[in-house]
Amino acid sequence: MTISSSLNAGVAGLNANATRLATISDNIANSGTYGYKRANADFQSMVLTQSQGAGVYSAGGVRATSTRMIDERGALVTTSNALDLAISGRGMIPVGPAGGISQNFSNGSMMLTTTGSFRPDSVGTLRTESGLVLLGWPANGDGTIPVLPRDTVAGLVPVTINANQQAGDPTTAMKLGVNLPATNTAAGSGGDTLPLSIEYFGNLGTSETLDISFAPTVPASGSSNEWTMIIKDSAQAGAVIGEYTLTFDDSRGSGGTLLSVASVSGGVYSATDGTVELTVAGGPLTLTIGRLGDPNGLTQLSDSFAPTSITKNGSPVGNLTAVEVDDRGYINATYDTGFTRRLYQIPMVDVPNLNGLIALNNQTYKISPDSGSFFLWDAGDGPTGTVVGYAREGSTTDVAAELTALIQTQRAYSSNAKVIQTVDEMLQETTNIKR
Repeated sequence: MTISSSLNAGVAGLNANATRLATISDNIANSGTYGYKRANADFQSMVLTQSQGAGVYSAGGVRATSTRMIDERGALVTTSNALDLAISGRGMIPVGPAGGISQNFSNGSMMLTTTGSFRPDSVGTLRTESGLVLLGWPANGDGTIPVLPRDTVAGLVPVTINANQQAGDPTTAMKLGVNLPATNTAAGSGGDTLPLSIEYFGNLGTSETLDISFAPTVPASGSSNEWTMIIKDSAQAGAVIGEYTLTFDDSRGSGGTLLSVASVSGGVYSATDGTVELTVAGGPLTLTIGRLGDPNGLTQLSDSFAPTSITKNGSPVGNLTAVEVDDRGYINATYDTGFTRRLYQIPMVDVPNLNGLIALNNQTYKISPDSGSFFLWDAGDGPTGTVVGYAREGSTTDVAAELTALIQTQRAYSSNAKVIQTVDEMLQETTNIKR
């Protein structure tokens, strides 16, 4: 029995070391594969004789178990493609097979990866050369991401970028910094109305104007320090959308700044943030004229009429020039007018046990009972890392360590073969006893 157990132990040793050799071979073969997670073979002893001081001993042998070390992270390698993505830290990118998601992804199977080189295909869908399609949450028209469930794939769609798309950014906010001549509100002045025209962009990317006029109040004596500001919208055939009475301070400490703003028509003036809400043809527009006592808004000084600072958001229609992914997983498109729009958000997928995922081809993984249920995080939140563009994750294979393990495995395999040879010789001697 003991001789037979020695033979079985030797065979088990050969099988175990063959398994270890297979993992080493896989690791070395994929030492240059982006996103590859090395495989590791562990040995566990098998015990048959458990009693202490037994007169005979039966060898139990060894058993090998292989594990994919998915939780290990490779070094990040810089690339020149903005859509080469990697993860700095824990978490994975959701992807799907091209064939499965084209029909109905909600009934398909989500796969995970830690890195990928994505490029648009013939219809603009971002995918790798191996056919993995990038998944994300589409943004609303204003760039916000809708509230979606985090424990299901519902809401995830293939990320599609149309290289020929155009987009405009309507103006929703404007800041008005203008100096009005104090001499125009003094008795005896001509009382000329001062015009100012400011361009803004409509919802369809059209160029419109706010025509603003400042009419001074001329008193019989002294200075009134009062102006009437009338705002007209060219998109509404010059209709008046706001009229305000502006009174300026003439005290030594706050001379020239707004003292009060009275609304005749249009939105009410907010003294808290110095704004009035206008309604242009495309919707609401916030016009900042300055808080009371603020020298950065409308002022009344000296004898010159000068726009000192006029800023606004929005832009005309532009063509797409670049697409990049920031560290929060937001896919942002940049247009030749300087306008930037958020198109998608790539969530970070995390599971309790990364090493429990099922390994598939092309460095992808699938949820399993051993990995636990997944959760979709915002990049940088919770346990997940951030998204890194212009980068790929390198292989986790350490070639020097694998070559060392290869020598050890070769020696162990030869030793187990020697055990089998010795057992064979002993059995031959046993057979020769009869002769």
